[in-house]
Amino acid sequence: MTVKAKKHLGQHFLTDETIAQKIADSLSENGYNQVLEIGPGMGVLTKYLLTKKSKITVFEIDRESVAYLKDTFPKENFQINTSKEKFEIIEGDFLKKNISDIFKKEQVAIIGNFPYNISSQIVFKAIENREFVPEFAGMFQKEVAMRIAEKEGSKIYGILSVLTQAFFDVEYLFTVPPTVFNPPPKVDSGVIRLIRKENFTLPVDEKLFFTVVKTAFNQRRKMLRSSLKSLNFSDSIKEDPIFAKRPEQLSVQEFIFLTQKIANHDI
Repeated sequence: MTVKAKKHLGQHFLTDETIAQKIADSLSENGYNQVLEIGPGMGVLTKYLLTKKSKITVFEIDRESVAYLKDTFPKENFQINTSKEKFEIIEGDFLKKNISDIFKKEQVAIIGNFPYNISSQIVFKAIENREFVPEFAGMFQKEVAMRIAEKEGSKIYGILSVLTQAFFDVEYLFTVPPTVFNPPPKVDSGVIRLIRKENFTLPVDEKLFFTVVKTAFNQRRKMLRSSLKSLNFSDSIKEDPIFAKRPEQLSVQEFIFLTQKIANHDI
């Protein structure tokens, strides 16, 4: 049995075993009891995860892939344990599920060869559930992976960069060429690892922080005094030098400082 990649699901099945092993090994050895793989497809990454001590839960929306996994893994001769205590398949849309309900508020590391069309949404969901997600690793379209890891001063530094790096330390690990996928995508892929910061709460209203970051980058070519004017803060605050900068010039810490300044002024 094989699975046909479906364009509407953004499926590109990894075929290189060495790269699959490297991605599986990109999770640090922190002894997580739970690991969640998103979009396992035909399980090339899954079988390497199953050699580890953690329980592996896979989330797959494609019914054909689910049938393949159920049919294949009990027969795999790969030194793996596919008992219910070790391996579970959940059929459905990860983006519509509540992580804390599934894992009963346990800590869970997330990994995957993420479908390009929802990869950013997966990151945002991990950020939203960061209380339960100590680590996150996987493969993205290279441009997206670089954007997540990029620092201030770059044209690709943006909303995804700031919001991810506010809560996670990000490391770009390696690049993957299109030739190791079936079907091959038109672009390179990149593998990154996110480790949750020891202090993953912000010293500022987080809802306001998100609003400031998103509003600033929605007009990234403008100075902050112009791009943030919809927040209706007082004219006096605009005299601060930080408002003469453009959003890509601000580090995560400066965005926190900016949010604090806005919060402490009359709006």
